[in-house]
Amino acid sequence: MRIITGKARGLKLFTPKDYRVRPTADRVKEALFNIIAGYLPDAQILDAFAGTGNLGLEAWSRGAKKVYFVDASNDSLQLVRSNVAKARAEAQVKIVKGTTPGEFARLAHQGIEFDIVFSDPPYDKGLNQALYEGLVKTKILKSGGLLVLEHSLNENPTDYVAPDLQIRTEKYGDTKISLIVWK
Repeated sequence: MRIITGKARGLKLFTPKDYRVRPTADRVKEALFNIIAGYLPDAQILDAFAGTGNLGLEAWSRGAKKVYFVDASNDSLQLVRSNVAKARAEAQVKIVKGTTPGEFARLAHQGIEFDIVFSDPPYDKGLNQALYEGLVKTKILKSGGLLVLEHSLNENPTDYVAPDLQIRTEKYGDTKISLIVWK
């Protein structure tokens, strides 16, 4: 697992010692970031279910202004901290221990809004739907912003996303990425 391009290009990130955390594969990440490149400059990012920090750090490397990492797992947060330190990105990130979407109300109360929200939770547990519903309630994703859901082939975001939202879904092996333009 590495940073693909940008100011930290080629940096190898620390990876989990077990399979409880499933980082986004480099080929999936590269395809995703090629699609969303126009959203990244000066963006404020939320990397929900941060895991290793892989997605948020790639966004930071490519020009995002600020990245918030949220995860409930102490092990994952330690991995994120280690990767942030290795990338020397401490000044542009905030690491938050908490559940997703549990932290959304607190972020909204602080007046924080995001241009992009990455959601890469454990598959097939309803967590992307819960995150989506939390975003609808708290309004922390800016209109015109982008919600990026990584999920299994079994999950279909059109089952829970409002029909007026534009969804683009790409398949990479046994992983799907759904990109939703927020209104």
